[in-house]
Amino acid sequence: MRCVRLLFAVLLLAPLSLPLAAPPAAAREVVAMTGGSPGQIIVRTGERKLYFILGNGRAIRYPVGVGRVGMQWSGRSFVQGMYIRPAWSPPAAVRRDNPHLPDYIPGGAPNNPMGAAALTLNGGEYAIHGTNRPGSIGGFVSYGCIRMHNRDILDLFNRVHVGTPVLVTR
Repeated sequence: MRCVRLLFAVLLLAPLSLPLAAPPAAAREVVAMTGGSPGQIIVRTGERKLYFILGNGRAIRYPVGVGRVGMQWSGRSFVQGMYIRPAWSPPAAVRRDNPHLPDYIPGGAPNNPMGAAALTLNGGEYAIHGTNRPGSIGGFVSYGCIRMHNRDILDLFNRVHVGTPVLVTR
């Protein structure tokens, strides 16, 4: 009987603990979308959302982390490279702010900020990539790269190819 009461108390109180947890960033979803071409990526930094255009007025919308104030950019680009578990070397601006970082972090390492995959953009300065900090998704958090949940970058990775057009707007 004591076990039954304990189980009942756990089941009764479990829903009360849910609001105490931080709400996760909204999951990817198919939404209505006008504009863009099928197969194009559109990032709206002000919304902190990335859209993959499906066509017929639909897109997959993903939550993302974007550039901090002063580190945001807008413009047209395209996917120049595609990498699973990429290694990472901190760019000069990141190294200036974080001199303790190693020169090189191997792919798959828990401290590698690129996460599960990366789509490098033309010019090589920015990428759309996973993250080792999922709580940063939905914020203004990066040096200009677009961060995604690892499961989302893997989903997007399988939908795009080198040459996929990318439009970043504010």
